[in-house]
Amino acid sequence: MSLYRHIKTGAVLFGACALLASPVSAASYSEAPALAEAVAAGTLPAVAERLPSSPEIVTPVEAVGSYGGVIRRGLRGSSDHNNILRFLSPQGLTRWEMDFSGVKPNIAENWSVSDDATEYTFTLRKGMKWSDGAPFTADDVMFFVDDLLNNKEFYGGSPPSRFVIAGSPMQGEKIDDHTVKLSFAGPYGQFLQELATPLAQQPVLWAKHYCKQFHPTYNADVQSLVDAEGATDWVDLYKRKCGDLEIPARWGNPDRPTLDPWVVSEEAYTGDATRVVFNRNPYFWQVDTNGQQLPYVDSVRWGVEQDAESLVLQVIAGEIDFQRRHLDAPKNRPVFYENQEAGGYTMYTLDTASSNAMAFYFNLNHQDETMRDLFSNKDFRVAMSLGMDREEIIDLVFLGQGEPWQIGAKRSHKLFDERLSTQFTDYDPDQANALLDSMGLEKRDSDGFRLMSNGSKVSFAVDVIPTMQPEWVDALELVVSYWQELGIDVSSNPMERSIYYERGDSNAFDVQIWNAPGGLDPTLSPRNVMAVHPQGSRFALEWAKWYTSGGSDGVEPNDSMKKRFNLFAEYKSKADPADQDRLFREIHSIAADEFEVIGVVSDANRVGVVNKNLRNVPEAMPRAWMYPDPGPTLPQQYYYEQ
Repeated sequence: MSLYRHIKTGAVLFGACALLASPVSAASYSEAPALAEAVAAGTLPAVAERLPSSPEIVTPVEAVGSYGGVIRRGLRGSSDHNNILRFLSPQGLTRWEMDFSGVKPNIAENWSVSDDATEYTFTLRKGMKWSDGAPFTADDVMFFVDDLLNNKEFYGGSPPSRFVIAGSPMQGEKIDDHTVKLSFAGPYGQFLQELATPLAQQPVLWAKHYCKQFHPTYNADVQSLVDAEGATDWVDLYKRKCGDLEIPARWGNPDRPTLDPWVVSEEAYTGDATRVVFNRNPYFWQVDTNGQQLPYVDSVRWGVEQDAESLVLQVIAGEIDFQRRHLDAPKNRPVFYENQEAGGYTMYTLDTASSNAMAFYFNLNHQDETMRDLFSNKDFRVAMSLGMDREEIIDLVFLGQGEPWQIGAKRSHKLFDERLSTQFTDYDPDQANALLDSMGLEKRDSDGFRLMSNGSKVSFAVDVIPTMQPEWVDALELVVSYWQELGIDVSSNPMERSIYYERGDSNAFDVQIWNAPGGLDPTLSPRNVMAVHPQGSRFALEWAKWYTSGGSDGVEPNDSMKKRFNLFAEYKSKADPADQDRLFREIHSIAADEFEVIGVVSDANRVGVVNKNLRNVPEAMPRAWMYPDPGPTLPQQYYYEQ
């Protein structure tokens, strides 16, 4: 049976954490001691009243756990909000199986799909509650659909593309309090998988009973709140108070109700925070096989640091209980192995989903016409790729881990494309020089740097975030030397992460470095083969704005990119996996022809650290943004062995 046949009927693909066929009796429910004390004191309803009538029953990875303790983690500065999202896990209608093999019910108890894949009917869990005890119902889903998604003010006329098919945004219908139908203007065969990705939980992200006070449809005097907050308009106010998916404000308001296993305390995530604390949600909707309400651990605490080195020192000192984010640089692996006993931790393995550990994004939408023409010339990009000694970079910087690679899927993936993955990865400076000469860049100044037809040097800077992946800085130093030998006046431009994003948002950069997703999830994260992500498709962010705005913003792309957009739209409309694969292979073939992004090295498996007493942590898990690790492993079932 195909994966689509499984997910079409809402069937559960059983894994390490599965839905049990036989429910635990409500009479056997139990809770953390602090919650039991609150119940006894009359300040909290009984556990059976706080749980849904049919809570999800989770089979722990190793054993039924015990309550208590704090998981200590580390944030990097004021823009590391996805660190929180990954751990709490996006509580969407669906979620990934632990092994990334498919989707399973999450907030939705089950679903059905119409034969033409245009209508998805979700059954919600009866009696489920937000973290403040208010009921979670179909009204909350319809609040998103009617009052946010289809409100042209909220999304500025450009609703998220994941909820748009055939040019029309998703529509909804409340069947009853616990059943909602979501429908599209055309077939959407990938919708259930899309709902499991980290930025697709909007249908169940916002509690109507709380957030409606910041919406003009429900509050005629919302402008007074706008003025009091100093917001620019009601949309700005709403995002400040109820948060959004891609901004830290989501974790900055302790009053905002959530469906997460832990909820932010008064020590919220703000720009000047030194630590962020999340405490257990007394209304969380999962139990273990003994009927114990999850989560086991009382709190999760993130210290806020400005550099990776500080986090590494905390690991060695035994002050980090579970983490790989910002710690999994290859150079850290031997250090962590050597200090396991002293630090009181062990290691776990991550099967990275990225296709490349480090990629160069030349700005094909550069504001300067001369630079735009240069970067848009495929021969120039090929020359830059051939002029890079990847083997030396791998040996010196990546400790021999990985192989020369571009941006294609891993060899093990069914969509592996030889050209997209390996073309132009040989070190051939002679051919690189010949290509540059043939472009009319044969003239040089007194320092040996090539000159363009207008007499200016071929000169550009590469933006890099030293605190993001320290090995990028070391590798870039080598690349700068290689490209200078070709007569290119290139320089490294290190900066803080928020500034990096600002330069991308304002299209004020030459070249930027990031990793390249798509090794295990090429269809879920196609941002390097198509300009579909307004932050991630760094090679053509203005094209991405055009795509996500429906043509009302950004820059109209070339015909090649438009063709890929059309193929992608057709792909999303197909329910047959064979049709989906055929269309994505064509997208990959065109991307290989264009060669827009330059990769360096395939992303080798990484390691993370885990307190030696923390249990129910899988020994291995995928490492992916679309997964997003460790969320689908259900950190709420981690516990400390007494």
